[in-house]
Amino acid sequence: MKAAQEKVTFEGSNGNTLSGAIEWPIHKRPLAWALFAHCFTCTSTLKSAVKLCRQLATRGVATLRFDFSGQGESEGDFADTNFSSNVQDLVYAARFLAENYEAPQLLMGHSLGGAAALQVAASIDSIKATAVIGAPADPAHVQHLFTDKQCQIVEEGHAEVSLGGRAFKITREFIENLNENKLDEHLQSYRGALLILHAPKDQLVGVENAAKIFAMAKHPKSYVSLDEANHLLTSPGDPEYAGDMIALWAKRYVDLASQPESTDSVIAVTSTENPFTVTLQVGAHQLVGDEPKEYGGNDLGPTPYDFLAAALGSCTVMTLKMYARRKGWDLGTVSIDLAHEKVHAKDCEDCDKKKVFDRITRTLNVSADLDEAQKKKILEIANKCPVHRTIEGCTDIVTELG
Repeated sequence: MKAAQEKVTFEGSNGNTLSGAIEWPIHKRPLAWALFAHCFTCTSTLKSAVKLCRQLATRGVATLRFDFSGQGESEGDFADTNFSSNVQDLVYAARFLAENYEAPQLLMGHSLGGAAALQVAASIDSIKATAVIGAPADPAHVQHLFTDKQCQIVEEGHAEVSLGGRAFKITREFIENLNENKLDEHLQSYRGALLILHAPKDQLVGVENAAKIFAMAKHPKSYVSLDEANHLLTSPGDPEYAGDMIALWAKRYVDLASQPESTDSVIAVTSTENPFTVTLQVGAHQLVGDEPKEYGGNDLGPTPYDFLAAALGSCTVMTLKMYARRKGWDLGTVSIDLAHEKVHAKDCEDCDKKKVFDRITRTLNVSADLDEAQKKKILEIANKCPVHRTIEGCTDIVTELG
């Protein structure tokens, strides 16, 4: 199976070759396509951006993130770029997707990349939903990052500033371009859905910017608080949370492609960054498995044994309901509590010579009033569910390299 990430290059607005990456759902058949614009001083390899896009992939959304001209692995000189050129690079990125894959319906942007997304959203016909994270209401807001160099930039035409630990050459033209670009007109002409995500304690772009954007935008518009997150979403779980919120919200507005055909196979994929967090493709459905944080995981999904208990529980309920329907019994609500544990042989009279074995305790709860004969039969039928027989029986597992 191909890797979930695909490196791509395409021509930008000024003729430079831009570098990017597509994060694919593991079944390689996206439900929708998205385009992501990163922040002013960032590149497409920013960990939070990567995690956010990969979280969208677990929801079936393929996302292209890329480096603007003069950033990261893209060609060009940052000093020759400005906010308007970044906006145009987004247009070219959307065109690249439309010509080589599928036109994006979801547009996302972080920080100044969010402002660029808001400015361009109305001009990309395929965009139906736009989500911005920590975006300024005015592109010129970023000038506070190099206030101490403003005089030098105005007088000499340029100055080298340090932003996020990296050196950038900021020109007078860059500042003038920021001041020329306003979002209000573009937001008034945008007819798609808008989601604004912002952290109340954002120290770089204050949360009042979210309120201004919300006031300028037309409905449908929504707001999600990122609570304790910082501007770059560097705390564990924050980018994944943002990705989940965007994916769930966007499903209401984008045209979802057909689900992949259901198959009998299960695909499990993990990454070097999160070795215990596993993306599972189960036929047409996607799930996430993980380990608790105390065992080195991120606790983003059930553990393998949780899935095993869930399989037994769901199969038991289905088997009981099928039997009751055939008998004409009304079981009411059926719930099953399952607990897995490792049991020492000395604690079990019926076990064999194994020192340790697995025990799953299954407790059936039926809301309907049953007589004693029915209760006895229900217990008997529960032990005949297919998953129960598979677990108790002899299963031949064949392992081979692909």
